Amino acid sequence: MSGLYFEEFSPGQQFNHDWTRTVTEMDNVMFSSLTMNVQPLHLDAHFAAKTEFGKPLVNSLFTLGLMIGMTVNDTTLGTTVANLGMTDVAFPKPVFAGDTIHVQTRVLSVRESQSRPRAGIVEFEHFALNQRDEVVARCKRSALMHKRPA
Repeated sequence: MSGLYFEEFSPGQQFNHDWTRTVTEMDNVMFSSLTMNVQPLHLDAHFAAKTEFGKPLVNSLFTLGLMIGMTVNDTTLGTTVANLGMTDVAFPKPVFAGDTIHVQTRVLSVRESQSRPRAGIVEFEHFALNQRDEVVARCKRSALMHKRPA
């Protein structure tokens, strides 16, 4: 597995994830439709053209999921027990179809689990940036991570 075990994380550790992803109109329409979010700002180009953005916005929950998903290969692939929560989620700039996203991660803290002796909790801070290096999303995420097998 390419994910890291609890013991391999340390506060201040940083990752510049190699994956990039160009968001498509289909991503936005499919995600919004599958999650029953019928907001015309995501689905109706005519409606969105009349807004301050001038075109459809990518659904922010798609952006959040993409941001976290793009971190998995370097950090938690096969070594996570579960996500415990996400806080401080923000979308400071809009994402549009055609934007290419890349992600950076910083480890904020690590601590032993009180209830699971073979796991620990890692708090990450993720940043999604567009092709102009503008932050388009950020969040803190706590993950319950496996310790290295004995």
